[in-house]
Amino acid sequence: MNIVIVSKNEVQLKRLTRLLRERSAADRVTLLASIPDIFDNGVTPDLLLLEQEQTGEAELERLELLGGRHPSLAIIVQCPQQSPQFLLRSMRAGVREVLQPDDDAALCAALRRIEDKLQKQVTRKGQVLAFVSCKGGSGATFIAANLGYALAAGEQRKVALLDLNLQFGDAALFVSDHKPAATLSQLSQQIVRLDASLLTASMIQITPAYSVLAAADDPAHAADIEADHIDRLLTLARSQYDYILLDVGRGLDAVSVRALDRADLIFPVLQATLPYVRDGKRLLDVFRGLGYREDKIRLILNRYASSDSIRVADLEAAYGKHVYKSIPNHYEAVAASVSQGVPILKLASHNPVSRALQELAASLAGETPPAAQGWVSRLLART
Repeated sequence: MNIVIVSKNEVQLKRLTRLLRERSAADRVTLLASIPDIFDNGVTPDLLLLEQEQTGEAELERLELLGGRHPSLAIIVQCPQQSPQFLLRSMRAGVREVLQPDDDAALCAALRRIEDKLQKQVTRKGQVLAFVSCKGGSGATFIAANLGYALAAGEQRKVALLDLNLQFGDAALFVSDHKPAATLSQLSQQIVRLDASLLTASMIQITPAYSVLAAADDPAHAADIEADHIDRLLTLARSQYDYILLDVGRGLDAVSVRALDRADLIFPVLQATLPYVRDGKRLLDVFRGLGYREDKIRLILNRYASSDSIRVADLEAAYGKHVYKSIPNHYEAVAASVSQGVPILKLASHNPVSRALQELAASLAGETPPAAQGWVSRLLART
């Protein structure tokens, strides 16, 4: 859960923070000294916990105003006041529960009730999108990692990227420099206790709406991951995220084929050169042999330039299949993004590659892509 604790008592702030961390490492906890008028990052938390010795009419009025602005916000007050009049006034202000200070058992029980209600309210049926390289160096990992960032923009959709490149996965490095709390192989070792909290705690949080499950650092740990683990992982992920992106890598084995079986859409990524054309045809033949529907396979042409000797029409004729999306070639911006581990939309939002990724995200979400800004609009926006 996303929890905000409000207290002027530093000792209580530390105690409550420690209690919440011990209860669930997946919770995101923010500490404030006073009740906010608005939430700075624009994201409504799941819970506001107010702890103080005396809660007066002014505080209750602010809580009532805040609750009116954010109907989904649960409010808990911890204070010694327990008179019937105070409890009734708190209820009218939108306070969910009034608890005695230092009653950790009652607080944990209240948190479980709020958590259960949130899980019942949020029932997702996430779409699984698998990205496969037709040949090494196609840019499939870059596209998957940065498309995830584009899909999560605005925080209206929850997005997860799962790195299923078991031998040499490095998808997390394309969008973050943080060390993962756990990897896919470590999660597989605990598959019997896999739940939403464990999955969330194992992932790197890129933004509040975008998370990455990293591949193992050591290729030797690839053996820890079994095809049945992928079934369980994707079943859980579908219930927690709107989009689950899979970086499958190039090798086809029992694990990757199970992931492709479970995917709603598969995106083979290629470039406009003869080796890619040849290997791409082989990969499509494998997919047909696996019985995948034609509309499940959508080609992405990466690093495309109008000056390429092999045109889009040539590729479509060779494959007998429409190219779903072309990503333009812009080496400098992509190289800077990869080298810094920063999403290209964050580093260069007006770059043609960023624009193409935004268009792809909008297409998948059934939305209209944001209008391109000319240089005059961008200049005025800075003034």
